[in-house]
Amino acid sequence: MREGTVVKAYGGHYYVSSGEEIHDCALRGRFRREKKQVLVGDRVSFRLQPRGQGVIEEVHPRRTTLVRPPVANVDRALIVFAVKDPDPNTLLLDRFLTQAEHAGVGPAICFNKVDLGEELIRDMIEAYRQAGYPVVCTSALDDSGLDELRALLEGHITVLAGPSGVGKSSLLNALVPGLNLKTGEISRKLGRGRHTTRHVELLRLPGGGLVADTPGFSSLYLPEMKREELGEFYPEFVARRDGCRFTGCLHFQEPDCAVKKAVEEGEIPAFRYENYLRLLQEVMELERRY
Repeated sequence: MREGTVVKAYGGHYYVSSGEEIHDCALRGRFRREKKQVLVGDRVSFRLQPRGQGVIEEVHPRRTTLVRPPVANVDRALIVFAVKDPDPNTLLLDRFLTQAEHAGVGPAICFNKVDLGEELIRDMIEAYRQAGYPVVCTSALDDSGLDELRALLEGHITVLAGPSGVGKSSLLNALVPGLNLKTGEISRKLGRGRHTTRHVELLRLPGGGLVADTPGFSSLYLPEMKREELGEFYPEFVARRDGCRFTGCLHFQEPDCAVKKAVEEGEIPAFRYENYLRLLQEVMELERRY
């Protein structure tokens, strides 16, 4: 019996990466009888048949399961924004960070196109680093920061997230030799057509690790949560919550709030707190609706 990771599933074939090889596998009949779905990203045990094709015998327990894209065991979300063209939107970035952490996926931030001027957003970069997020600055144009990015993704199953035009396709081309995605192709590959079937594939990174060839998460929604939970997705808030007078402080209208004090004293950037308040209003609106 061997073990590996499903990197592609298509037409009843499951391609399992094990060591340096990829094996074409089928499912045991009981998977269909039990209607048990096998996802790209699943860790599986399989047995090779005499003719070389494998048979998946067991699916190991999943750490995480994403719906968009449908991938199991993702443990890193690389959230990509450009320093310019388009300018970074921190509210959208904080939304992505919240989505990733709510799904149990560790986020990392990539500011791409630093060849256009990293100094334009130096304070923003420092703010997210101070909050505790891994941050890497790259340029797919001149290859700067790519070694650091490879090290960040090594050993992980990663999905990319971020708005269009920030260079996700260019970064994947730089990370995966011979991929040759056209600019913007990642977004088009979502397959929004009514009769289009989307097949997710995990691409093997030369230094180790796998990355999905389609973006993760949606910028259009916040996951369902209680208003008290939102602050849990702001690491710099979590570090100070014990200083608040009230347990379960929303850091909104309560007196003696350690988070609001940190904002006033410049320890937490005002834009992070303002983004939090906007997302909090959204969560409260959804609570009232349901």
